[in-house]
Amino acid sequence: MEQDRIRELLLHVKEGLVSVDEAFQKLRDLPFEDIGIACIDHHRSLRRGLSEVIYGEGKEVDDILAIMEKMVVVGDNVMVTRLSKDKVEPIKQKYPHSLYYSKGRLLTLIQKAPRMKGKGPILVISAGTSDIPVAEEAAVTARFMGNEVEVIHDLGVSGLHRVLSHREKMSSASVIIVVAGMEGALPSVVGGLVDKPVIAVPSSVGYGASFEGIAALLGMLNSCASGVTVVNIDNGFGAGYAASLINRCGDESRSLPS
Repeated sequence: MEQDRIRELLLHVKEGLVSVDEAFQKLRDLPFEDIGIACIDHHRSLRRGLSEVIYGEGKEVDDILAIMEKMVVVGDNVMVTRLSKDKVEPIKQKYPHSLYYSKGRLLTLIQKAPRMKGKGPILVISAGTSDIPVAEEAAVTARFMGNEVEVIHDLGVSGLHRVLSHREKMSSASVIIVVAGMEGALPSVVGGLVDKPVIAVPSSVGYGASFEGIAALLGMLNSCASGVTVVNIDNGFGAGYAASLINRCGDESRSLPS
């Protein structure tokens, strides 16, 4: 349950529009609800500013729908990550307003438009076209959390002129997410050009010696550029989430423009 909904409920109790018993029924599943297959953390949005996110990989469609149903009842926006295409149609049938992002393998169901919480735009950069799926996961996550997000694709270090052509956009961003495979050099280049936090995401893209992203991961961990933070291989979700938390530090929430 979101903070705004709890405040509204308490105000209604104060004004006599809702009885104490009715309010208790609405709040009784805090902090979590055990439905057998999962313990749904309804309290997470109060602690973290975002409702629980459903990890779709390895879950049956019926399990995902059961969790979504309980989240929808309390008014949560819903995000399902790592959702394969074969599981999408049953979810879309029940929730036709949900959106599926096929490259990033995410599904979102927005019941209430998120409020912008960031101090400025989050910029997501992918080194190559093959890195777009991870970049999309990061971008969708950051938008879901109430951030303005801009995306630039295919700025790999094999053509540094492409990176330099976007210096103005990089300078205007509050946080930059950089996704790269192969040798993972791009975050270091970007980190050396800006005074912004840079979140590096190693992708599993590359030939055999890249070891499915381990080479990029080690390269990013050994970056000589200051202010570069690294998440796990292909973890676009983690990067988008971290960027959102950084972006909202010390800033009051404000409504998204219509």
